[in-house]
Amino acid sequence: MILVTGATGLVGSHLVQALVNTGKKVRAIYRSTIPSIPNTEKVEWVKGDILDILSLENALQNIEQVYHCAATVSFNPAQKVKLFKTNIEGTANVVNACIEMAVKKLVFVSSVAALGRIREDKPIDETMNWTPETSNSEYGKTKYMAELEVWRGMGEGLDVAVVNPVIILGAGDWNSGSSAIFKSAYDEFPWYTQGMSGFVDVVDVVNAMMTIMESPVSGERFIISGHNTFYREVFNLIAKAFNKKMPHKKVTPFLAEIVWRLEAIKARFTHKDPLLTKETAKTAQAKVSFNNSKFLSQFPEFSYTPLNKSIERISKEMLAKYGLSV
Repeated sequence: MILVTGATGLVGSHLVQALVNTGKKVRAIYRSTIPSIPNTEKVEWVKGDILDILSLENALQNIEQVYHCAATVSFNPAQKVKLFKTNIEGTANVVNACIEMAVKKLVFVSSVAALGRIREDKPIDETMNWTPETSNSEYGKTKYMAELEVWRGMGEGLDVAVVNPVIILGAGDWNSGSSAIFKSAYDEFPWYTQGMSGFVDVVDVVNAMMTIMESPVSGERFIISGHNTFYREVFNLIAKAFNKKMPHKKVTPFLAEIVWRLEAIKARFTHKDPLLTKETAKTAQAKVSFNNSKFLSQFPEFSYTPLNKSIERISKEMLAKYGLSV
């Protein structure tokens, strides 16, 4: 029996579906509503929260493998307390419960933000860690500290592995998270930056996690990145898939500085997350690349989906999800 935390999120929901499709027995935690995903009736859904230790221990009854996907993802400074609570304390609870319940293996979904992703001098690899100089987000700090809890668990006898995905492309909620870039392209958002980052299909992230779980690999972390690509190219591919106008106005660093400040003021009155923050403004301008060779060398049979194929499929899924047409 396998337990998935964060089963209602982008990675978690795709993971649950993939596990069920391969005939695995899956138990998944939900906080308020069971998600509408294919074959959901084959999943044993349990209501719980990673901040509730008793519900965690209940969910871990007779569990051998755990995929810990639950996290708060935000670059809004106002979410700092929630980030620390969920990402660090929540992960510590999961690790402690896995040790208590004698779980055989834990695979943790971290992020390249935990590696310190503002590095333009050389590609980022698994030897790197978050530092104040290489990361400008509280989110990155919390994912780094969450990893420390996982490594502590390894020191206490728990079999663990960590994945550090780059920007994940998938048909999730396009009003939040990385899936929001699809809505921006559909709405013909005109602005683009000259930044570069790593991108990966959510299907590839899930397949990588399952590959690691079923292998004897333990005590390792892996960057999961399919392509180092300019943001503009990704937006162009999505716009093309939606038959929409491509971004055509360049965001300069000076303009980004103005916009994030205006968004911060606006957020104080609307009590909504700003569209752009100081952190995301800087990240969007950075030209960063990621070295994915460690994972591919250990699992040479694995291959990443071509970027254009991922975007074509996800765009179709988004249109179907929201009942739209091109």
